[in-house]
Amino acid sequence: MPRDLKMPAERHPEKAHRPETPRVKKPDWIRVKAPSGEGYKATREIMREHKLTTVCEEAGCPNVGECWSQGHATMMIMGEICTRGCTFCNVATGRPDALDVFEPGRVADAVKKLGLNHVVITSVDRDDVDDGGAAHIAQTIRATRKQSPGTTIEVLTPDFLRCGPDALETVVEARPDVFNHNLETVPGLYPEVRPGARYFHSLRILQRVKELDPTMFTKSGIMVGLGEARQAVHQVMDDMRAADVDFITIGQYLQPTSRHHAVDRYITPEEFASYEKTAWGKGFLMVSATPLTRSSYHAGDDFARLKSARDAKFA
Repeated sequence: MPRDLKMPAERHPEKAHRPETPRVKKPDWIRVKAPSGEGYKATREIMREHKLTTVCEEAGCPNVGECWSQGHATMMIMGEICTRGCTFCNVATGRPDALDVFEPGRVADAVKKLGLNHVVITSVDRDDVDDGGAAHIAQTIRATRKQSPGTTIEVLTPDFLRCGPDALETVVEARPDVFNHNLETVPGLYPEVRPGARYFHSLRILQRVKELDPTMFTKSGIMVGLGEARQAVHQVMDDMRAADVDFITIGQYLQPTSRHHAVDRYITPEEFASYEKTAWGKGFLMVSATPLTRSSYHAGDDFARLKSARDAKFA
């Protein structure tokens, strides 16, 4: 009998042993309206028609209603089951199915049908595949570029931790406009929050992209409210800038279920404004730091600002 991924116990079997932690009531500044409207329905229908998975749904993004109503969706390729079990993440964990060779074409068709100016393509981790899915990501970029040559493409990649260096090179050679890889949290919380990953490996991924192609925009993000110290967040900013990361996103962590990592506290809008000011001061070309900020939230508008900021810097 197949797993029912709508049931938390089957969606996250690796969290069954974790103690339940009651979810803290959300403050007013983090509340959003339930998804609705014709634009939302039209986007959902296109995703269903092309049998595509979106991180908007799988990760329980609070901005899904706003983004889908505008025809924006973040494609999640290589299946809906991840080989990692990060304690913050709502994407299902387990043994994925084989890669679907027709998926890049379906993504390209959907991007064209939606008429997107900018698309974000992310994926689950695929530690079961020799190259971590790098060739599949590259093929999706190329297929999308062929069908929608005017669309800018942003990829949000896995860390390719168990792959050779050629995996990252394969993705960079496909020439996405933005290469995004999230650090997710401060290094001291990795053993608890992101146990299958390594902070300095992820940081090196971002640095290596710039070495391979200095003209490619790089982007990374973290969540706050997991129990990190303010100074540790500032250190992550410094680490990103040392790796020449152009764009940083900082958003509030929201606990998907009672078995996931607990919310330590809700960061106030004033604290986010302070993080934003600090990040600008450290030299990022683009900064997004709000309670509802997510990696792909307003990605198209932010890409335009990012490009303008670099043009102005080198004018």
